[in-house]
Amino acid sequence: MSQVGAGGRTAGRDGAAALPKRADARRNHQRLLRVAAELFAEHGENASLDEIAKRAGVGSGTLYRHFPTRQALLEAAYLDRIEALAARADEIGELLPPGEALAEWMRELGLGTLQIRGLRALLGAAAAQGAAATVCGSTLRDAAGRLVEAARREGTLRADVEPLDVLRLALGLAGASDLADDQEQRVGRYVSLLMEGLRPRG
Repeated sequence: MSQVGAGGRTAGRDGAAALPKRADARRNHQRLLRVAAELFAEHGENASLDEIAKRAGVGSGTLYRHFPTRQALLEAAYLDRIEALAARADEIGELLPPGEALAEWMRELGLGTLQIRGLRALLGAAAAQGAAATVCGSTLRDAAGRLVEAARREGTLRADVEPLDVLRLALGLAGASDLADDQEQRVGRYVSLLMEGLRPRG
């Protein structure tokens, strides 16, 4: 029979102190995130969830208790990178004129989507209707919105361009660049072509 020891820990039959459940759950949570980031980097967003649980040393049930869906795990694993991309929007916005800042951020977003496996699925979710309620979707849309609004005020962006348009175009140019060998150069070229079409006429 277990006994409560000092500090609220429970002692098992052999008298050894066991970690509190909350601490154990936090440890499992962090280990799952670390392993998930590794496997998503290796295999993309379709990495095996069973393999993630196995490498993390937990059962599949534990994984689903922490992350009920693949999307939830993907978002949690890449949240830091999504927030970093959003922060870059503000950094670039302080360094460059609004129109140039929007173009540069789209270029970095496209490159990140190509270079970080799994990020494309999150950008796709952020660009989908109704996905703004997700943390990653809201974070990216808000960042795009700040740049879009500034470029509109400057007069270098058409008034009918929405933040959602920017995310979808960034996703599209990443897909187009993925077909070429010189991906980094292609991303820059396609952003330039897109910005020509997004400028006001007249």
